[in-house]
Amino acid sequence: MSAKTTGNDGRPLVLASTSPYRRALLERLGVPFTVEAPGVNEVPRPGEAPRDTALRLAEAKARAVASRLPGAIVIGSDQVAECGGDPVGKPGSHECAVHQLELLSGRTVVFHTGLAVVAAGRCQVELIDVTSTFRTLARPEIDAYLEREQPYDCAGSVKSEALGIALFERIASDDPTALIGLPLIALARMLRTAGLDVLRVPAATNLGKRE
Repeated sequence: MSAKTTGNDGRPLVLASTSPYRRALLERLGVPFTVEAPGVNEVPRPGEAPRDTALRLAEAKARAVASRLPGAIVIGSDQVAECGGDPVGKPGSHECAVHQLELLSGRTVVFHTGLAVVAAGRCQVELIDVTSTFRTLARPEIDAYLEREQPYDCAGSVKSEALGIALFERIASDDPTALIGLPLIALARMLRTAGLDVLRVPAATNLGKRE
């Protein structure tokens, strides 16, 4: 891979994820970057708390790509939803999504997003939570939402960057973009610590491409 340099100090910026949602979020910062599949097993460990899974996998993804691209600044992120102490996964199908949203109706879910940045051998890790309370959802609302968005690859069946935001009564977080899967406030801070100030990088085009 021939990674684009950031424009600050010549080090390439790499997103250790093939998620289109994370790629679209990172593009908001206007910094040139490439994406690289981390190839990490994302199965939770037995008895592992959802927040610990998110942190562990975010770091594992960043370190896996950094080991292949030691001169890069590498971003890893992972999100695990939790309701009543239990993990809430991706539904994978329409039927599972209906069942999932019926169970979550009127309840509060915490979306744990782990974020890691590896640069020059140093790894920064943070956990950013979004506490989201679902409205009481009627079955016709669930069916209409799923037909339009088909969020079968989204934790909790929530595509929050689109119509999924209408599923909620309220959300609470210090970093609302964490709900979509990449906390930009925390990321900008961590990149500054790694030596990359996104406000000082010229605006880029053709972001987030594999090369």
